[in-house]
Amino acid sequence: MNLSDKQAEHESILVAEDVNVFYSSNTPAVAGVNLEIYKNQITAFIGPSGCGKSTILRCFNRLNDLIEGARVKGKITFNGHNLYDPTIDAVAVRRHIGMVFQRPNPFPKSIYENIAFGPRINGFKGSKNDMADLVEKSLRSAAIWDEVKDKLNESGLALSGGQQQRLCIARAIAVEPQVILMDEPCSALDPISTLRIEELMQELKQKFTLIIVTHNMQQASRAADMTAFFNTELADNGKRMGKLVEIDRTSVIFSSPKQVATEEYISGRFG
Repeated sequence: MNLSDKQAEHESILVAEDVNVFYSSNTPAVAGVNLEIYKNQITAFIGPSGCGKSTILRCFNRLNDLIEGARVKGKITFNGHNLYDPTIDAVAVRRHIGMVFQRPNPFPKSIYENIAFGPRINGFKGSKNDMADLVEKSLRSAAIWDEVKDKLNESGLALSGGQQQRLCIARAIAVEPQVILMDEPCSALDPISTLRIEELMQELKQKFTLIIVTHNMQQASRAADMTAFFNTELADNGKRMGKLVEIDRTSVIFSSPKQVATEEYISGRFG
């Protein structure tokens, strides 16, 4: 796809080449996806329900491996390495490419232990003080330290929904990934919490690469540097499958998309 010269200067961190994802059917859930994700940018996946946004997102850290019968064809590279090479450990992939889910899902543990858990199971070798520093750093990076610093031993489940989601972001940050995937991270939150998460995304992209799935057009236009529009189309057997329609700078997608389907979705005429 032809992007601007300015966009071409950005370095790719994830590249999908002719990716097809199947579940139990021989008809792909999403087919023929080709796209690049650029370092230290926010890329939004938008489109109607069932178009493959979350399916492709989960391909990037191999979460689809956990679904019985799921299979991925094509190639996805992360920093030049094929994520689906038989020698690649999926657990190791998830240390480098973290995930924040639609609904906040803190562990039923203290706030401190929510953050310390990941580094600990990944072989953290530092002292108790080092761990305390890491917990504080992660909570600060997720813009929640000032709200929880005096109650680190209290349950993460006692926090508000917006706080819980930022705790989950801090938990993802703690293992020092390069990419953070966010599957509709604000859909269960109120408008104020949503705005806080969007502001946090802008801070996080200084250190991380973010990919978000969202049904909120305003959120994509506000938060994302790049936007990919997915839609569904009929396969030869009459079943629907997801397709990537176009990807470009967010300003282009929302002002002068190249495809009619994109313009119709953005303007609310379908979807």
